[in-house]
Amino acid sequence: MKDFLEILKDLWNWRGQVTQLGLFDLRKQMRGAVLGWLWFFAKPAVYVGVFWFALEIGLKQATAMGSDAPYILWLMAGLMPWFYMQEMLGQGSDILHRYSYLVNKIKFPVAGIPAIYAVSTLVIQCGLVIALLIAYFLCGQPLDIHLLQLPLAMLVMVVFWYFFSLCTSMLSAISKDFKNLIKTLSTPLFWLSGIIFSVSGVDWLQRIMYFNPVTFIAEMYRGAVYSGTWFWEDPFACFGMLVVFLIMVVLTVLVYKRTKEEVHDVL
Repeated sequence: MKDFLEILKDLWNWRGQVTQLGLFDLRKQMRGAVLGWLWFFAKPAVYVGVFWFALEIGLKQATAMGSDAPYILWLMAGLMPWFYMQEMLGQGSDILHRYSYLVNKIKFPVAGIPAIYAVSTLVIQCGLVIALLIAYFLCGQPLDIHLLQLPLAMLVMVVFWYFFSLCTSMLSAISKDFKNLIKTLSTPLFWLSGIIFSVSGVDWLQRIMYFNPVTFIAEMYRGAVYSGTWFWEDPFACFGMLVVFLIMVVLTVLVYKRTKEEVHDVL
């Protein structure tokens, strides 16, 4: 509990610096680019367009969704959160190496470094959610109370993947093999998490996916803009997410307790 409170204390005490560094990271990424901020949304737009053409036009996947809402909303609601989670899986799992100078020269708290990347990636995610809402209303969908689930889904996503990033980045700082393992798992996780297919059609797969945070968050997005459902309507999925979330927090605290001094020496 002491180490958990230390993490929270560092995040609170350094919240201003974390936010400033997160925004600075975004400005640094677009430095020298004529189109600037547009590049943050070019890749997601291409991905959505390609998957939409392949799945709806090519494979006629839209007919299997069982809803009157346009298929593009179902697809976007799965891909938009994935772009955030993918970044936290990739760059987020090795973020301590990227900001090693903060630990060595400024004595920035280790717990605050993953939060920097979480903030910068969240800004892009907010832009993607705005694009999702624009598509939602352009498709003729009504203003619905279930849209309030979007900010809650974003909060759950940011908190969970912050702890994931803190845990994995500390392990990656000590072992490059662990960093490579995480990056290797990114692609299988995308294809097996129901981002571009519905897990509800396969009973045994759906039970397994109850314990997959990627699937849970994607379904929260889809409940808001596509199916019009609340996440608590599926109690088994909520239970699975709660179990995984608690395990992730406990594991992060244990890793933080045992490696925080060693990480300083390694970096």
